[in-house]
Amino acid sequence: MAKIFRPSKGESMILSRIESSKERTRRHAIEQTKNVLDPLSNAVSMKLIEEKLIQTINKDDIQKQISASLEKLTRSDEFDVDYQVAPFRNLVVRPHIVSLYLTAFVVEQLINHRSVEDIYGSDEQIYECINRQVAKYVIN
Repeated sequence: MAKIFRPSKGESMILSRIESSKERTRRHAIEQTKNVLDPLSNAVSMKLIEEKLIQTINKDDIQKQISASLEKLTRSDEFDVDYQVAPFRNLVVRPHIVSLYLTAFVVEQLINHRSVEDIYGSDEQIYECINRQVAKYVIN
């Protein structure tokens, strides 16, 4: 017969603290995003274009779309954010929520925008490019 695992009170407290810490970090990163919407969206759109991961006819449209996506992130509830990033959750070991959200946006929605001719690179390459810029503006 299989043994039922019941964590002790001490283990439960530690697990609870770890989960609370992760959630606090996540909320803090999303809150910080509110303060850097414009510079972050500019940096991300420029790097995606410079590294030839996005081919576009209008850089300003891409920046506006990324800015709108970041603004939506700051207003979304936890369920909506989790739903958006679900297909990419296992992309990297410890993903940054803002980078993961933007990666999901670029791969799933921005690809259909009228100003985007094509998106190149793997999901991991897009995530890494976005994450390098997010790390400069949003402290994890």
